[in-house]
Amino acid sequence: MQRIVQDLRRRKKTIGFVPTMGALHTGHLSLIKQACKENDIVIVSIFVNPAQFGSGEDFRRYPRNLKVDALLCRNEGVDFIFYPDAADVYPKGYKTYVIVEQLSDVLCGKFRPGHFKGVATIVTKLFNIVQPDIAYFGQKDAQQAVIIQQMVKDLNMSLKIKVLPIIREPDGLAMSSRNAYLSEQERKDAAVLHQALRKAQDLIKRGTTNPSKIILAMRRIIRRKESARIQYIEIVDPDELKPVKKIKDRVLIALAVYVGKTRLIDNLIINSNIKNTN
Repeated sequence: MQRIVQDLRRRKKTIGFVPTMGALHTGHLSLIKQACKENDIVIVSIFVNPAQFGSGEDFRRYPRNLKVDALLCRNEGVDFIFYPDAADVYPKGYKTYVIVEQLSDVLCGKFRPGHFKGVATIVTKLFNIVQPDIAYFGQKDAQQAVIIQQMVKDLNMSLKIKVLPIIREPDGLAMSSRNAYLSEQERKDAAVLHQALRKAQDLIKRGTTNPSKIILAMRRIIRRKESARIQYIEIVDPDELKPVKKIKDRVLIALAVYVGKTRLIDNLIINSNIKNTN
């Protein structure tokens, strides 16, 4: 991969990069389409990163289907798929990790210790290998996007990060590879996440500025579904990820909910003028 990139660089080609864990869906494809529009060459990485999975999480059963992923990439005009082996990424004796402080131990980081250390490390390694001009991420993983943007800034990495809107199913559920885990009934119940976010948006539009009232209303909606168990709902500053005491300017409403045994995340960024940016 590095030899290929060096050759592309010599030929003055611009490189767009979409890092993924595979099991590609329409959300991933929206990133790939944008990368193809804006760059000479598009590289997609497919790597289920063991360093970002904790004990008891779904690393071994995470959906993998390289043949389907490769076909989808080919159909979208991807030039190269980078599909490394875990033993090559983390060889015996591997000792170096990247930690973005403060941003990594809130929201999902509270419940998945070490997760964002694994994310920051693999993304740094991928950026070093692929050397893209622009890397593309989805807004669904809002905390991840903030952490990567901070990391790129702090480490003086010479690339642009573009964060594109969440792609949703017709009923509002954010597209995710983990949606495949849901039973038929759980899939129906999962739409409640977006319904709760829309309720929050409506309350803010009507003038509610107290985050606690908004969170309470969201909890009531989600708890109507027996299969749903709330891990967290928080309203935070979208850049610092710190809880806000009063709704003003831009806020990020983020949540994690178990539907059955499947952990789903979703979010909404709302501006003070009540325009939905997702």
